[in-house]
Amino acid sequence: MATQEVRVGIIGSGGIAGLHADYYKRIPFVRVVAVADVVPGRAAAFVQSHGLQGAAAFTDHRDLLQLDLDAVSVCTFNRAHHGPTVDALQAGKHVLVEKPLSVTLAEAVDMCRAARRSGKMLCVGFQSRFEPRVMTARRIVASGALGRVYYAETGGGRRKGIPGGTFTRRETAGGGAVLDIGCYSLDTAFHVLGNPRPLAVSAYTGRHFGTSPVYSKQAWGGGVDPATFDVEDFGVAFVRLEGDACLVFKISWAMHFDSLGRMLFLGTEGGLDADAMRLYHDRFGLGVHTDVSVEGAPWQDAWFRKVEAFAEAVRDGGPAPVPAEDVLPSQAVLDAIYRSADAHAEVEVAIPPI
Repeated sequence: MATQEVRVGIIGSGGIAGLHADYYKRIPFVRVVAVADVVPGRAAAFVQSHGLQGAAAFTDHRDLLQLDLDAVSVCTFNRAHHGPTVDALQAGKHVLVEKPLSVTLAEAVDMCRAARRSGKMLCVGFQSRFEPRVMTARRIVASGALGRVYYAETGGGRRKGIPGGTFTRRETAGGGAVLDIGCYSLDTAFHVLGNPRPLAVSAYTGRHFGTSPVYSKQAWGGGVDPATFDVEDFGVAFVRLEGDACLVFKISWAMHFDSLGRMLFLGTEGGLDADAMRLYHDRFGLGVHTDVSVEGAPWQDAWFRKVEAFAEAVRDGGPAPVPAEDVLPSQAVLDAIYRSADAHAEVEVAIPPI
């Protein structure tokens, strides 16, 4: 196994960048050598606060890319994922880009094409794929224990959980709850199912609490300003999949309810509750269920593992742990959800070739 040092740069110095920096510091063979942020002085402050001794600070990520780096983490707000990622790939750097991959399908395709042209790795920061529960569910579906899966349900919700800052403005986030936390649910479902091709989407989105002076002042989120809130805080979609199957998606930042339900998969031979990890099937004409044993690190270790796995792949010349091309089906659905919601109609989904 190779033992050389992996030199990393971080583009963007917001909250998620702090996690990347701290995780990189825990990996013996990694050194963070530079940080870039468009806000003057912010990168330098980040270097100091995270104890990144000797790391350079820039306001322009293109200056950072002039350094002798092996890889970069792109930790900017959503709308700024595309440009720095493509620039980094063209500069010959491997890239770990935070979720979501991009704001639009067109951008995602362009990023994947840039990775293929450069021969460098483009990895997406979905730590959910490293959760033992998700890995177990994927193994169960792939084993054929459910038979042909014809229905899946995914999503999540917060009773009170509207974030603040750049998350609630379309000009920076590109979208709201669907892009922010919905991307996790969709990517997980598609990953468990083996990345089926989406065919059509019928969706609804709404903003009911972020724009309310009453609820936004009742600590529904982190400093929500109803005057500038212009993204959705709720979304739901019906997704038609290849193979005569379908997926129901539900997500919310705020609602008068505790939960939008579990992630589940129904097949011709069995069903799986992927939250409780319970397998339902038929035995001798009787409906029975089996609690599935899940082994592995605690959920929170998945955050560290996504960074560590990327660093190991860079060091060892391995494939991307979460390849951007594998994320395209769920990214296409995210894109279609907004198109369908705007059109108030079902829309077709087509993923261009890479």
